[in-house]
Amino acid sequence: MNFTLGFKPAMGDSSSVENLEKQLICPICLEIFTKPVVILPCQHNLCRKCANDVYQASNPLWQNRGPVSAGGRFRCPSCRHEVVLDRHGVYGLQRNLLVENIIDIYKSESTRPLLPKTEQQQLMCDQHEEEKINIYCLTCETPTCSMCKVFGAHKDCDVAPLPDIYKRQKTELSDAIAILVAGNDRTQALISQMEDICRTVKENGHRQMQYISDKFDELYAILEDRKRELIETVGREQDQKLSRVRSLIRRHGDHLEMSVKLVETAIQSMEEPQMAVFLQSAKEVFKKITDTAKASNIERTEAGYESMAHFIINTENVADTLRGIDFQTGEDGEDSGDEGPEDLTTSPGQAGESGRRI
Repeated sequence: MNFTLGFKPAMGDSSSVENLEKQLICPICLEIFTKPVVILPCQHNLCRKCANDVYQASNPLWQNRGPVSAGGRFRCPSCRHEVVLDRHGVYGLQRNLLVENIIDIYKSESTRPLLPKTEQQQLMCDQHEEEKINIYCLTCETPTCSMCKVFGAHKDCDVAPLPDIYKRQKTELSDAIAILVAGNDRTQALISQMEDICRTVKENGHRQMQYISDKFDELYAILEDRKRELIETVGREQDQKLSRVRSLIRRHGDHLEMSVKLVETAIQSMEEPQMAVFLQSAKEVFKKITDTAKASNIERTEAGYESMAHFIINTENVADTLRGIDFQTGEDGEDSGDEGPEDLTTSPGQAGESGRRI
């Protein structure tokens, strides 16, 4: 059905009054603010009842919630700013007395109905030009006029007064808006929670990586200390053997030097032409040669003395153990006695996974 627009005259229909009226419309119920009017921290206004409806719709998201007066949060339907409530709930929000006074003045001085501008437009029936659209056809789900019901296309249809359907559908639309706003609120809160989880996962991951790095640094330190101890043990035996061999070298060198000098003395004695002088010196030379020959059988190192092959370590089992290092879970982790860093959680009621331990 097609309609033509007609306008119902009203007093004080100035642009300034219309602009004022628009400023007094609640974004939830789409009606003039109903006292008490509360002002949000973002400076937007709501009927306290509408604010409570939005809060009630948003409240199921919060864990361990109590009654309405237990506090909570919701988002402003105009700017999406998050409103945090104290234990008084929406009753703890400050009333906007200035707006309430403006509403009183507006109601007292305005001679037209306090409805949005679209309510003042009168639709005229295209079938009966003199008839206003004043009823609603429930069967066809369309507005119509009384003449259409009596004589026209809707005479066999069920109808209802237009104001009743208007109020009912406006209430339903307002409820749908509140539900949609609450759904957006829950989605935004869920996104915020997921972002918190991302930050917490990154922080917990960094903590665990640092923990594992510290554990391996401890193993490196133990290996370095043990390597130093074993190397020092080999070094001490090496020094002992070198000291003994060098001592023998010095003793053999002294003996060799003495033997060379004795040979030179013996040769000089043999060159003596006088028999009496030769015989006198020969006795002493023989004695020195005999003593030197006896002293030549000095200490020697045993066979294989130079070997250091007995310093052998078996690292196969240790290497297998190191390769088998892995995360411990369940009872094995609890019995190890080694407590890893405790995980951070995103909320008091949400328990994070227990930190894995090495």
